[in-house]
Amino acid sequence: MSWSIAREDDTITEWERSDGYATVRIRERGDGGFVVRLDVMEQATDEAAYDRVRFDDRAAAEAHAESWRTARDLDE
Repeated sequence: MSWSIAREDDTITEWERSDGYATVRIRERGDGGFVVRLDVMEQATDEAAYDRVRFDDRAAAEAHAESWRTARDLDE
């Protein structure tokens, strides 16, 4: 299943999986850091999951978000 950007503004970039049951989000914190969050709902065909990780720079946050999207990509 593919991922597409569901939201993108000055603070948040969020991708949603095409089945609608998983999202990956990067949020800029007030202190200049970034939080990457994975949320896979219980209704998803893969295992439900929730995780969040903090990074000091956006490049590291984007790389982690991409790795989560790749790991949670499902064959259609």
